[in-house]
Amino acid sequence: MGKVHRYQGATGGESAPAGEGYHGDCRDRSWRSFCWALVHLPQQSLNSLSIAPPANRTPLVQSIPGLQSTITNWTEPLPGPMQGRSSVIDGDTVEIAGQRIRFNGIDAPESRQYCDDAKGFEYPCGRRAAQALDEFLAASRPLRCSFVDRDRYGRLVGNCQRADARSVQRWLVEQGLALVWPRYSNGAFAAEKGSAKAAHRGVWQGRFDQPWDWRAANAEKVEVVSEPSAGFGLLGSGCNIKGNISAEGERIYHVPAQKFYSATKITETKRERWFCSEAEAVAAGWRKARR
Repeated sequence: MGKVHRYQGATGGESAPAGEGYHGDCRDRSWRSFCWALVHLPQQSLNSLSIAPPANRTPLVQSIPGLQSTITNWTEPLPGPMQGRSSVIDGDTVEIAGQRIRFNGIDAPESRQYCDDAKGFEYPCGRRAAQALDEFLAASRPLRCSFVDRDRYGRLVGNCQRADARSVQRWLVEQGLALVWPRYSNGAFAAEKGSAKAAHRGVWQGRFDQPWDWRAANAEKVEVVSEPSAGFGLLGSGCNIKGNISAEGERIYHVPAQKFYSATKITETKRERWFCSEAEAVAAGWRKARR
């Protein structure tokens, strides 16, 4: 993951959409003066300056302010190892001291993604992965990560382990909570994948879409998680609408401000589920609780 744009990140699919950004490498000699100008010239000059990229390179199509931020991420040296208490953002992303960290070489189901269990029933595999990760990390703190790259959203990409030295990525893949991402794994975690698949653990118990394929087909449901949170991640906010099924079989959803929200329990084996928005709940056939 040493090259610019080599690690595209988990949001938006395996590759950047056509026309997004440009595809130069600021570590490449032919790009250095171009990148230096964009990073170091005053904003006032940049707004009025027209800079042609090196010969035979893809033209610049991103806005100057956005490109400045992106190139700063690309050219900025990676920090040394980081250690601290982590907050789970999703099944393959955490935050330490306000810094988003994407696990290297793996890809977990998205927070709104559903998979089929062994009986063919849908369950929220993305949320399940995030919840399991949260419990795993809480059992041996702090988390320690060393970095290999930044993704296209500016997140650090790293290899992380708990205080007891257990690899987070290996555990996630072994439990079937995340998949090996062949494009970036360089052959790592093959044994863990084989173990999970043979034992039908996690997503391997039934049918599922590979996360990068699910993102490509569900771009409108994908959440960009590059911005630091206000102190909590997916488990503390976001997909927190409860889709309950009453004794009469009526599908009713509850939002946090409602009277019976706290008392409502979600039993996934009864096909009850969580939603990330009221629109999603309505589209799935649930109605809002009256109070």
